[in-house]
Amino acid sequence: MADVKQSPRVAVLLSGCGYLDGAEVREAVLTLLALDQQGAAYQCIAPNAPQFHVVNHITGEPVPGAERNILEESSRISRMGKCLDLAQAQVQDFDALVMPGGYGVAKNHCSFAFKGTEAAIRPDVAALVGGFFAAHKPVGAICIAPALVALALHGQKDSAAMTLGNDAGVAAAITQLGQQHLSTPGAREIVIDEAHKLVTTPAYMFDDAPLADVFVGISACVAAVLKRI
Repeated sequence: MADVKQSPRVAVLLSGCGYLDGAEVREAVLTLLALDQQGAAYQCIAPNAPQFHVVNHITGEPVPGAERNILEESSRISRMGKCLDLAQAQVQDFDALVMPGGYGVAKNHCSFAFKGTEAAIRPDVAALVGGFFAAHKPVGAICIAPALVALALHGQKDSAAMTLGNDAGVAAAITQLGQQHLSTPGAREIVIDEAHKLVTTPAYMFDDAPLADVFVGISACVAAVLKRI
């Protein structure tokens, strides 16, 4: 009897729920949809820790004194009880990692939103992301998530190619962190770094991108990640 080929298992690292203080909800859901459409099994993961702050998504302003938990908020996207505490996640249990964007990546997983190239990464997030690269497993990074990758790879001998669209300021920061930024004209594009098995797409780095274009880019990103397993 022939062996039954198992579906690839992909870790999806979330940073909350809401693009101004957590994961970009559209990018996160489209990532899960693309994985499902392409036959991959996925596990959402998030740190069990407080968000940096809570933002009112009507006004765009922080809410004084409000507190929310990254794992609890990420579970709004993954559905109740289906988001794994990052402390329990092991790189060896997965074939690939995909990271949707949102300001939570740059506020909760690291301090890039506030400190740029001087930012620090949460140690547990750094261990997870770095672990996938060390194991030569493919990584997909969407929207601002390549900045987290650039921080995680900073100081390594070989630079990685990635895109955050055509934002000059962020591109300069990526270059200062020792990585190669490739500008792209829209949300449909992806950049593949074969040496690092890294696939990136800008998504809502183009703030006015049509949802359909964002999905094209995310679908292409996910397909390229799965192809490199």
